[in-house]
Amino acid sequence: MNKERYKLLVFDWDGTLIDSIERIVTSLQYASREVCGVQLGEDQARSVIGLGLHEAIERLHPELDAVNVESVADAYRQNFLVDSKVPELLFDGVEDMLKQLVADDYSLAVATGKSRSGLDRAMQKHRLEHYFATTRCAGENRSKPHPEMLNSILHALDTHANDAVMIGDSEHDMRMAGNAGVNAIGVTHGVEDAESLMMYKPLTCLDDITDLYEFLSHNTQHRCNKQEPRKQ
Repeated sequence: MNKERYKLLVFDWDGTLIDSIERIVTSLQYASREVCGVQLGEDQARSVIGLGLHEAIERLHPELDAVNVESVADAYRQNFLVDSKVPELLFDGVEDMLKQLVADDYSLAVATGKSRSGLDRAMQKHRLEHYFATTRCAGENRSKPHPEMLNSILHALDTHANDAVMIGDSEHDMRMAGNAGVNAIGVTHGVEDAESLMMYKPLTCLDDITDLYEFLSHNTQHRCNKQEPRKQ
């Protein structure tokens, strides 16, 4: 195996591997309207995707106490998991890409703002569990952009930060990578566009997640090492 290439690829979930942004946005809007009587704008809802659910609600509704935050969270879960008719599908070619990466001896992991039950449900639905060496979720770890999720994955898989790359669609993913001293790759078919993601100096921004394998194949010889992790 080429010793100069990355060993570990850590993926965000929503907006990176799965086309779920519209479902998240409409569920956040529903919960805000039902519990708070607030009509949440699409841009407002999109801005918190990637955070843990409670952190997202607290940012959207800083006036709420803990009890009402939980009420919004319950309404969101009911809509997202049960009532919503908005589809959440894998982006085209994702499973073939994961299969190819595993066959080429990359270790794969997930670091997501979803809850454990939410991620497990989604992975089981799309039958992707066996591709990932480990996963980390909000609630079990501090929310992005804190580096705890990434640091925990690195520790569990005995991998140095220089040997890993974070792939995600939001500023929260890019900032978490920077805080952990890990390089990042942006994906533009989720929350943020390329201009927004490039502010955080990822290695590249991909318009299609399935272009990842080709990028890695052509750029492993020239990968750059990160400096020491930045403090929060």
